[in-house]
Amino acid sequence: MAEAILSSIAEGIIGQLGNAAVKEIGLLWGVEDELDQLEDTMTTIKGVLADAEKQQSHSDQIRIWLQRLEDVVYEADDLVDEFSTEALRRQLMSGRRTLKQVRTFCSPSNQFFFRHKMGCRIRDIRKKLDVIADDKKFHLESGLGLGHTKLVSPGEWETHSFVQKEQVVGRADDKMAIMKLIFDIKTDENIGVIAIVGVGGLGKTTLAQLVFNDEEVREKFELVTWVNVPKNFDVKLVVKEIMKSGEKDVKSLDQLQKDLQEKLKGKKYFLVLDDVWNDNREKWLKLENLLRGGAYGSRIIVTTRSKKVADVVRGTMEPYLLGVLDGEKSWDLFKKVAFKQGQQPKDSKIVEIGKEITKKCGVIPLVIRTIGSMLYSIHQEEWSSFNEKELSRVSEYEDDILPRLKLSYDRLPSHLKRCFAYCSLFPKNYEIDVQQLIKL
Repeated sequence: MAEAILSSIAEGIIGQLGNAAVKEIGLLWGVEDELDQLEDTMTTIKGVLADAEKQQSHSDQIRIWLQRLEDVVYEADDLVDEFSTEALRRQLMSGRRTLKQVRTFCSPSNQFFFRHKMGCRIRDIRKKLDVIADDKKFHLESGLGLGHTKLVSPGEWETHSFVQKEQVVGRADDKMAIMKLIFDIKTDENIGVIAIVGVGGLGKTTLAQLVFNDEEVREKFELVTWVNVPKNFDVKLVVKEIMKSGEKDVKSLDQLQKDLQEKLKGKKYFLVLDDVWNDNREKWLKLENLLRGGAYGSRIIVTTRSKKVADVVRGTMEPYLLGVLDGEKSWDLFKKVAFKQGQQPKDSKIVEIGKEITKKCGVIPLVIRTIGSMLYSIHQEEWSSFNEKELSRVSEYEDDILPRLKLSYDRLPSHLKRCFAYCSLFPKNYEIDVQQLIKL
């Protein structure tokens, strides 16, 4: 996300250079013309940054171009900070002491020295930026004067138990299969563990949500709990989540174990452990032993990307391997998120382009939903360009969904890219304080 930070810094530099106090310092130091020229150059650079950011994942030359630019932008940022600091210092200081210091600073020798020094630094930075700005061989398009794309909220990435059934496409048969496993009375196990296995973005969590919210499940199980499992599979944290402990005092694992056993004692429960990465058999057995206090027929669903994890948690029940959507169901999902009211338009050309895009999404629901939601918010005239240029460049990575998902990130305005960058500073499942995030 370095490009988002670069865009932010460039924007900040332009803002500071336009500040009246900074301009006053430039006038005092005799470098006002150089600062104006630097602002013009930086504005030109900022204008093509958005296009460069979109294309960098497909072009080594543009990636190198951005790296060159990054070094000079940081240099310019340091320079402008000196002007801003001096402007602030002069605002804070007052009285005769200030006047005396200003007179001392503005003596002929000091004034000449600083004017020469700052002038050389500005010209050097501007020269470097001009060389970069004049590099037209990439045919980058300026985004100056263009409005940002209207955004459609992609929803929460933090998993939870709620799901809108009408928004789910193509998983009815999978749900029925899982329900059959849940209520299978032939299993000899007191507590049956069902692993749902599939690549990222396939819909494992969504399938678990459908089952979790089913009325029959709610009726036949006394306890129904959803846990988003930490990546390190901390047993204590998992147990606390199961207990829904909101207490601030930190209980020992031993006490939590006793509380959990008391809660589960003699009760038929249904537990979803979502997004499990742990393949350490010892850790799993430690948690499983704590969950054995439930009544016969209790069930645990584990969602995971790893077949190795599925082998670790499995008992007598076979893992459920979740498949991709077929072409028809993929198109149904795309229509639901990309077109108004989820209806196929009458324009046959748009339908044809939409089907091509759906195919390139790789029949992965998360990719289809993300790309479709993004296209919903842009003019359909742009669909062809997106399909032929941006999407075609990443469709070769068939086993990796991240390049395709990143296309939606590339189209975000710079301030939202910065928000993503700041959010990435926090660990998974961390409760982010809004005010803390704003102050970053």
